[in-house]
Amino acid sequence: MARLSRRSALISGGALGALGALGTSSPAQARSPLRWTWQPSGSVAGSGAGADPRWVWDEEADPLLASLLDRGVIPKVNELLWNWERNEQALPAGLPSDLRDFMEHARRMPPWADKNKLERAAEFNKSRGIYLNLCNGPGGGILATAIPNEARSVYYSAGGADMEDRVAKTSLFGFAVGSLDAYRPGGSCVIECVKTRLVHAAVRHLLQQSPHWKGDIPISQEDMLVTWHTLPTFAMRKMREWNVPISKADSDAYLHVWQVTAYLLGIKEEYIPADWEAAYAQSDQILPRNMGPTPEGVKLTDILLGQLAEQTSPASISRPLCNALARYLVGDQVADWDGIPREPVWDRLLPQMWPLLVRFREGLVPLPLVPEAAWTIDEALRQYILFYLTKGKETKIEIPTHNRPE
Repeated sequence: MARLSRRSALISGGALGALGALGTSSPAQARSPLRWTWQPSGSVAGSGAGADPRWVWDEEADPLLASLLDRGVIPKVNELLWNWERNEQALPAGLPSDLRDFMEHARRMPPWADKNKLERAAEFNKSRGIYLNLCNGPGGGILATAIPNEARSVYYSAGGADMEDRVAKTSLFGFAVGSLDAYRPGGSCVIECVKTRLVHAAVRHLLQQSPHWKGDIPISQEDMLVTWHTLPTFAMRKMREWNVPISKADSDAYLHVWQVTAYLLGIKEEYIPADWEAAYAQSDQILPRNMGPTPEGVKLTDILLGQLAEQTSPASISRPLCNALARYLVGDQVADWDGIPREPVWDRLLPQMWPLLVRFREGLVPLPLVPEAAWTIDEALRQYILFYLTKGKETKIEIPTHNRPE
């Protein structure tokens, strides 16, 4: 790959540029040659063993969930946790004692969490919600299907059999992170993170029993980091690419809310980037070695874009626009891996129209009440998406007890 200057690599999206250098290499080839060289000195911990995260999992949650599954208590646990939904809420009575002890520990905020930054991040989400929703929804979702480990773990786990339900539960998590009260007592982000951590541990145990799973133990620390970078790191890079004005205080606050989220998901502090420079450097190293095409990724992409077209138009007539939007967000290499067809008209128009829309919107943001109005519209869209995905039924994150049915 041609050598880029440090600044141009960080600002322009070095990781996605590096993907192009992989050409049509297989996921195994994309994954194996690059050694782990990212230093823990760039983490929120400031130090660490420097172990390759692809061989590190969750030593606290994994044996616990394996035991709970073997004991057959997960259905009762899901029932008890159904109405556990606010950060301030006590754990329900009746949980197994080992699970209760773990969850009481897992729900604690990290000692370095900064309340002021979390509040500022909420305000940033209010004014920049349209970009964040676009990047973390269609953008992050399509990137995820080009991550072989993630595509396969989603496809062959229980959630892969009902993608509307799977996307709805993923959306619950994403919306919790982006909500105004994410980490306030009345918010739900701590709850969704802890539940997701339990789900990950269960999937690690269950997927190894699937005849379709041929890889190592799924959802390693590296796998979680890769997914993490398809969310805040990808979103920040795209907003910079679109020339969205963002102050250093706002960008630091946005990173901070995702640092706290990573911690609560069970990512070790020595792997959580301390600043954007460290985040970009880590992303540039691990995305190229973890991305590529798979049949499962192509199938999931078709399902996701089909859902987006159904949400946005009668009879899915907006599918060509959805295809072009996905390609515009993730680039040609990832779009081709995911089997997204080219759309001659929209592929040409979107890159011309979107920068104009961004400039128009940013001209309105400083006006009185515009951020509040924008947030109201964004929130209405989120609620519509959840209603569509759930068909109006209440949906919550639950621990699986099986893999995708044969």
